[in-house]
Amino acid sequence: MMQPDDLLSLKDDMIAFIEGHGMRRLPGYVGEDVPSIMWEDDANPDSWKDFVETAKAAGAPFVTMSDVTLEKEDLELLLEELQDLDYPNEESADIEEAQSLINYVGKLGYIQLGFIHQGVAFLHESSTPWYERYQQLLESVDDFSDIVFEQNEGDDEQS
Repeated sequence: MMQPDDLLSLKDDMIAFIEGHGMRRLPGYVGEDVPSIMWEDDANPDSWKDFVETAKAAGAPFVTMSDVTLEKEDLELLLEELQDLDYPNEESADIEEAQSLINYVGKLGYIQLGFIHQGVAFLHESSTPWYERYQQLLESVDDFSDIVFEQNEGDDEQS
């Protein structure tokens, strides 16, 4: 099965399915700081339907829904940060890959559904391969800047 590069029609299907089950949608993202359990059923492309039915069975009055569309400004910021990094050789491959993401500007790449039950957030995520790669590039920039920041802190302490 070929994965779409834009999840907009999937989002529309999710909205209709959730509302068809008499549930409401709460626009909101459940972050990593909340105790959570991730729904894992990658083999089933319609597992989000099972997720919504599970939320209803658990008595959840609503499902949280968050999505990410790649914005031109976000991609430009990533490119700028990658270009500022001082990687030998690796830099050009990452920059080239980030530049290729221009084809996905304006497309929906990530959707998170969630519900809370007994103090735990249950989450279902759908994403495109290009969005996953975009996230990896963002994390590599964050990881590198964390390393530089920690090294600079150490330099200050030695002065």
